[in-house]
Amino acid sequence: MSNAFRDLLKKVGSGNHTAENLTRAEAATATKMMLLGEAKPAQIGAFLIAHRIKRPTGEELAGMLDAYDELGPKLQPIAAARPAMVLGLPYDGRTRTAPISPVTALLLAAAGQPVVMHGGDRLPTKYGLPLVDIWQGLGVDWTALPLAKTQQVFEQTNIGLIYTPVHFPLTNTMWEYRDQLGKRPPLATMELIWCPYAGDTHLVAGFVHPPTEAMFQVALELRGVTKFTLVKGLEGSCDLPRDRTAIIALSKTPQEIERLLLSPHDYGFTTKNVSLGSTEELLAEIQGVLVGEPGELRQTALWNGGFYLWRSGICSDMRSGLAKATELLTNGAVAAKLQELRQAVNSAAQTVGNRV
Repeated sequence: MSNAFRDLLKKVGSGNHTAENLTRAEAATATKMMLLGEAKPAQIGAFLIAHRIKRPTGEELAGMLDAYDELGPKLQPIAAARPAMVLGLPYDGRTRTAPISPVTALLLAAAGQPVVMHGGDRLPTKYGLPLVDIWQGLGVDWTALPLAKTQQVFEQTNIGLIYTPVHFPLTNTMWEYRDQLGKRPPLATMELIWCPYAGDTHLVAGFVHPPTEAMFQVALELRGVTKFTLVKGLEGSCDLPRDRTAIIALSKTPQEIERLLLSPHDYGFTTKNVSLGSTEELLAEIQGVLVGEPGELRQTALWNGGFYLWRSGICSDMRSGLAKATELLTNGAVAAKLQELRQAVNSAAQTVGNRV
């Protein structure tokens, strides 16, 4: 099997003039061989760095997603009026700006919009603040739940998180390679548009560089994804920036993309991102947002919440989305959703513990 992988490595690693792109099927095969340990360690390391230097294509990303779909977990469809929003965030977390996506998820779920998130622990190359640490600080420990229990919580609360160290352990060995290489391989790009949900989906993903957005669009079209939102967000996340105009791609039809330029100044927001201090400081600020305290992070929560309420179809336009976000944060609905989520996760974890 390592000889078969060597042929794939030769295609991507032959240099600027002779390297070739993989077909979708070849990219799927290469990804599966790495995850299953069928390729040798030296081959995996060489492939990851060579593929980064070459740069992936949309077709290759589609093949890598095919492999994740075949080998990875999926939450099963739930009854809902709208497609589940799958928020694709960089797995290596945040180091400069305060994440708001857990608040966004709570706000959307409080309005009846299902949300799926995915990720792991502090991971290379940034080793930034991950989703699970924020959730744990809010009293929601996703790490103790097997997939069936996460499904149960998702059905009860409209929020689910695929915790990859437990739900997709085949990916665990790849993190050592990422740490040793010191650079994100194309796998990290692909993960942003991975969809671990088997039902009707609205995929949301962040990006940093414009070529990544173009690759995403090709990969999603090849895989038949028709509803998506791509955001040039904070540190590659789908959190909208406040210090600049947000550049966003909205799917209209399978072949048509609408370019949206969204300026916070036009809606009365100050053009300032919230810096990330300690985790404890962030958690205190989030708790303040949930109980209605004014502040910069509340403005970030409203800015993002308003956009995603509109984009989900719950609200008809951006201004009504902002009004709805303000209402949900002010009347305690978002705080109540967090309490509901805590109870559901704790109850699910307790039944797991009792069985053990």
